[in-house]
Amino acid sequence: MVTDRDQPTAVLWSARLPRVADPLIAGLIVVLLLADALITLAVEVLFLPLYIGSLAFPVVALFAAPINIALVYGMESVTDRIGFTFAPIVVWVFGFLVCASRGPGGDIMLGSDGRTLLLFACGVLAPAGYMYYRANVIR
Repeated sequence: MVTDRDQPTAVLWSARLPRVADPLIAGLIVVLLLADALITLAVEVLFLPLYIGSLAFPVVALFAAPINIALVYGMESVTDRIGFTFAPIVVWVFGFLVCASRGPGGDIMLGSDGRTLLLFACGVLAPAGYMYYRANVIR
């Protein structure tokens, strides 16, 4: 009879950043990553309505996916808690909702079109998929 102990275990190579020993440095990294989430969102929102000729070209929405995955990956160097590593994305979503709402003069930064939906999907679903993968990696 073949049991689970007889099966070879799957070893997945995982490149993780080294842990930060000093709590002050770890706190500084957290603050910088959260601020970086807002800065990258601002750049993405500003360049979202980019046109090449008469064709809408929302290439910045596609850059949101690897950038937000990198923010989550950077948070993994500070903590092992899965919920806390998603904090930059929570800040990014909060900033996205602020940009999608009307300002005091009635101006709106994000329109109700496919580019906005693409930005939101790339900015949230890609890091969520990465977090799902990291939470279920065989250790």
